[in-house]
Amino acid sequence: MTGTKQAGIDRTSGVALWRQIADDIRVAIGAGEFREAGKLPGEMALAERFGVNRHTVRAAISALQNEGIVKAKAGRGTEILSDLRLKMPISRRTRFSTGLGGQARRPETAYIAAGEAAASDEVAAALAIAPGSLCVTLESLGLADGIPVSLAFHYFPAARFAGIAEHFRRERSVTRSFAAMGLADYVRVSTDISARHADEYERDWLRLTPGGIVLEALAVNADLEGVPVQYSRTRFSAGRVSLHVGTDGEL
Repeated sequence: MTGTKQAGIDRTSGVALWRQIADDIRVAIGAGEFREAGKLPGEMALAERFGVNRHTVRAAISALQNEGIVKAKAGRGTEILSDLRLKMPISRRTRFSTGLGGQARRPETAYIAAGEAAASDEVAAALAIAPGSLCVTLESLGLADGIPVSLAFHYFPAARFAGIAEHFRRERSVTRSFAAMGLADYVRVSTDISARHADEYERDWLRLTPGGIVLEALAVNADLEGVPVQYSRTRFSAGRVSLHVGTDGEL
């Protein structure tokens, strides 16, 4: 138990100790601290490390297990399921499945819901349409090997893409849905990224503990003539994904 390790735990912050410990362990796993062993230290060692009792450590480990980061196995300790954050490139042709490349054996996109909505001023500006114009809305969940890593809400101008939600239900891909509607290619024209605490809805879908951080990307995609075709708000789990903006002049 060292002063450095204790520095990460603030007993006066109002944030539950188990939550602070889960966040600290998550960061340590991402940094590769336990990579050689492939599992976390025992409960007693972790309790000594953070200066807490074993019950608090168990609560932290349970939260990490719910997130799919570790798994407690009888007689084998708490194994680390993944110690690396996925790297998602943000470039002129950003795509979820291809962006993960070989980092996940099974990247997939799940359909959550679809509907229609009048474009707000923000959406209208992004899509270069009049405020109040009808948009198709689509919500989806990005998973890597069954672990949720992103939650996205998309807007499409209904005048051009009225049937895109039905295509997405079948294809589970925005790119393939665009292709089915005659748009063979599109490019990213802007991405704005910020970080914040996840709200309750995001925590539920992304399986995050209270206090979990999301990276929020507001993105506009356009056809090859520069006409906007999609505005998206995607929240990535900061503990599982890092965003890498291209430096090759593509964006």
